[in-house]
Amino acid sequence: MDKTIHHFSELFAQLGLPNDAHSIARFLRDHACPMDGRFRLADAPYWTLSQASFLRESLTQDADWSDVVDQLGKALQSASCDTPL
Repeated sequence: MDKTIHHFSELFAQLGLPNDAHSIARFLRDHACPMDGRFRLADAPYWTLSQASFLRESLTQDADWSDVVDQLGKALQSASCDTPL
């Protein structure tokens, strides 16, 4: 099966979030601390129900979005809480 490759900016747009580079960096910074291993990505408290559902389904169904959703989870886990913009 040939998967479509999506980028962070497309994922943020799909989630209804600002998707420019500055907004993505801010989101990663602002949400890194809660993702320090306490939550699975889709269970983090800052998602809406529809966002969480999309993330969960993307991962469980190995959808076209699964790779970039996985990358988002890793980016949130590795982002520093103290990183200034």
